[in-house]
This record gives sequence, C-alpha cells and structure tokens, in this order.
Amino acid sequence: MTSVARARRRIAGGAVTAVAAAVMALAAGCTSAASSSSSAPVPAPATTPAAPTSAPATTAAPSPTSATPAPSSSASATSPARAAGAAPACATDILKVTPGLAEGAAGSAYQVIDFTNLSGEPCTLFGYPGVALAGGAPVTQIGAAASRSTATAATLVTLAAGGTANALLRITDAGNYPTSECDPVASTYLQIYPPNQTTPVYVAYTSTGCSSTAVNLLSVGVVQPGSGG
Repeated sequence: MTSVARARRRIAGGAVTAVAAAVMALAAGCTSAASSSSSAPVPAPATTPAAPTSAPATTAAPSPTSATPAPSSSASATSPARAAGAAPACATDILKVTPGLAEGAAGSAYQVIDFTNLSGEPCTLFGYPGVALAGGAPVTQIGAAASRSTATAATLVTLAAGGTANALLRITDAGNYPTSECDPVASTYLQIYPPNQTTPVYVAYTSTGCSSTAVNLLSVGVVQPGSGG
C-alpha cells in the first residue's frame, strides 16, 4: 500500500471517530435534559378556602326604653263622666278661694281652704285641689306640692250659686327637718289649683317651706261640702 492510500485511510477513520463522538455527546445531552425536566417540581393547585359552616352571630340593637315621669303636684282625682244635664266643673275664674279655719298642733298646722261659687249657675268639684307653698318675685312654687290624704273618699260636690265647699290642708313644721335636708325658705302664699283646673289662685299665707323637693311638708284632703268652719 502506498503512503498516499494509508494517509487516506487514517483521515477516513478519524472522521468516523469524530462523528461517533458527536453523536454520543448529543445523545447524552438529550438524556440529561429529559432527566432534568422530569425531576422539576410541579406547583400544587391553589386551594379555595372552604365556605363558613354558619353565618356570623349578630347582636340585636337594644330597644329604646321610655319612662313616664311621676306627677309633680297633688293633681285632683279624675272627674267622673258628666251626665246629661249635670252641672259643669267649677272653673278657677268663677271660684273665690279663701283660707278658712286654722288650727295648730304639735309640729303641724291645719288650714281649711274654702271654694265659693261666684257664678249664678251650679258647678261641681271632685277630688283633690293641688296645693303648694309659694313666694318670691315673681311668685314661684317652693318645694314639693301637697301629697294626698286618702282618709276620705272623693265624691262629686255640687255648688249652687254662692255655695261653698272646702278641703283641709296639713302643713308640717319645716323645723322638724335638718337644715341641710330641708333647705328652708320663707313663703308668703299658698298656690292653689281647684280640682281638675290648670290655673292657680294665690292666697296670702306666711310660713316656712323646704325648697328641697326631697321633703314634703304638705298633705291635702278631698273637697267636701260646706265651709269647714
């Protein structure tokens, strides 16, 4: 074999070896890529939170409450229903209100209050007058209004023209109470509401009242027929 032929064989053998090496390298790269891709972590799907099993508790709004204030005066008892043809209630402006018989007792004074019908027609009174001490300028109520004495039941009193009815007022001595509790003040009038009326009459009357409403010096009875004197 000539030197030329031997050279050609070496060249051909080297080319085959190079091609084989390239093929083996390519195969190794593909295997590595496949292995890498198959081992990559797969992300878990997002989890949807479960719906609540029960609705949240709700707090009901508190119901508003209301209170009815207690009456602040000794308003008269409710007048009975007026029968057909019966006389109307005696209005303040047709009544003459005057102090009647007065008597003293240990720690208290008793004062009769007379109500005289000045009109020419009959009228009626029923229940309790509203009474309180008063004074100052302008004249204002002092302390609490009289409480009701229930010793006698209320009855309808009919006043003929010029007729008179009365109620008995008891006034406890303010000196029976500590000064800090009573807060005493001079009074110069009795403030008097005839039964079932809203307009007062002021009758001159000198006394000592308690400006504190925590102390009630007065109590009054129902209206009764006559002058009480």
